[in-house]
Amino acid sequence: MPGSCRAFALAVSVTKRINLDQTMNDDQLLRYGRHIMLDGLDYAGQQRLLDARVLIVGLGGLGSPVALYLAASGVGELHLADFDRVDLSNLQRQVVHDQSRVGESKVESAAARLREVNPEVRLVPIEAKLAGERLADAVAGVDLVVDCSDNFELRFALNAACAERRVPLVSGAAIQWAGQVTVFDHRDADAPCYRCLYREEGGDELRCAETGVLSPLVGMIGSLQAAEAIKVLAGSGRSLVGRLALFDLKDAEWRTVKYRQDADCPVCAGRRAAAG
Repeated sequence: MPGSCRAFALAVSVTKRINLDQTMNDDQLLRYGRHIMLDGLDYAGQQRLLDARVLIVGLGGLGSPVALYLAASGVGELHLADFDRVDLSNLQRQVVHDQSRVGESKVESAAARLREVNPEVRLVPIEAKLAGERLADAVAGVDLVVDCSDNFELRFALNAACAERRVPLVSGAAIQWAGQVTVFDHRDADAPCYRCLYREEGGDELRCAETGVLSPLVGMIGSLQAAEAIKVLAGSGRSLVGRLALFDLKDAEWRTVKYRQDADCPVCAGRRAAAG
């Protein structure tokens, strides 16, 4: 079937599944048709994605697939936060950047690629370290945060800022052959947070620059982060709230660990008090 015929057939199929008072134009119905046809996401879920604002913190190995898939999926506004520049050593795994962008800021590099993926998505660049008031303002301006950073200090600060603003947080990490993903739904006063999983004094922080990481691993973990973000925004499926998904790529094994809110967690205590 020629491409134009396939496009017309898909548009007809999609239109039959939605109300006639839809707000998406024909191009959007075609672009997002495979989402709209999904049970549990459909037209209403896609519209929620189009209306959503997401902050992506870190545009490296994890942030690359997150940004690419959220842009392709039609998330209406992406806030891109990173203070680093593209280096040749990044290109093994940070697929939103390429050889021609070496030396550019990661925010500029990622934005250029995302405009090619989906020119409809609004992009808000944040070329700075997120801390203090700047971090609070960045979180306050979005509906969901995806943490693709690589240091504990920022992760704890993001968790606290999201808890204060009651903004859902999708967290991911990957190192060597192993990765993990979970979701902290700060809209729910009884849901656990990052501080429930890890103590702020923590342990030694591992970085891929020192220990290495297999490039497809960050793609897999980042893709799962993007999927969890879409599920939370669209109200689809069961998210990883209270569950930590762990992946050992070396042995190709997934496992999921349940965890609960820590009764002594100061972040959760403050969130419960604010919720009344």
